[in-house]
Amino acid sequence: MKARILVILVTALLAACASRVPEPAAPGAPAALPGAPLPLSPPYSNAAGLDEYKREVALYISHRNPERIYEGRPQALLRSVVVLRFVVDAHGHLLHSEVLRSNHDRQTVTAALASLRESAPLPPPPRHLLHRGRVEVAETWLFDDDGRFQLRSIAQAQMNQ
Repeated sequence: MKARILVILVTALLAACASRVPEPAAPGAPAALPGAPLPLSPPYSNAAGLDEYKREVALYISHRNPERIYEGRPQALLRSVVVLRFVVDAHGHLLHSEVLRSNHDRQTVTAALASLRESAPLPPPPRHLLHRGRVEVAETWLFDDDGRFQLRSIAQAQMNQ
């Protein structure tokens, strides 16, 4: 009887500790779910390709920065568009990041870089995406007038003017 209870307790404990890879958002889905629990460590990715991995990373960054994310469709005329290129190693550690494009709005560039840096480590990429132990990703931060953003990989379609 004690052994059966012990097995049930261990099974329950292991189930509670299990982590899941977030489902990538479908096109047109909201960028992040406010109040969603944050994983203690990034889940390993099982993405089939780079675009799917980018969506997983975008969801992870959004979940790690809920106060910086806006919901709904991006406004017609965005305050800023910031494109970052970053390199992630096999363990999800951020090795390098740089600005590829911006409109020179220092606040939004700083916010984009901070949201990336503060989200690290990122979900470790699947082995088949690695080249020399790392993967290079480019992602676009779409900033609304109030300084909050969505990531293009999971953003809804932009509003018309």
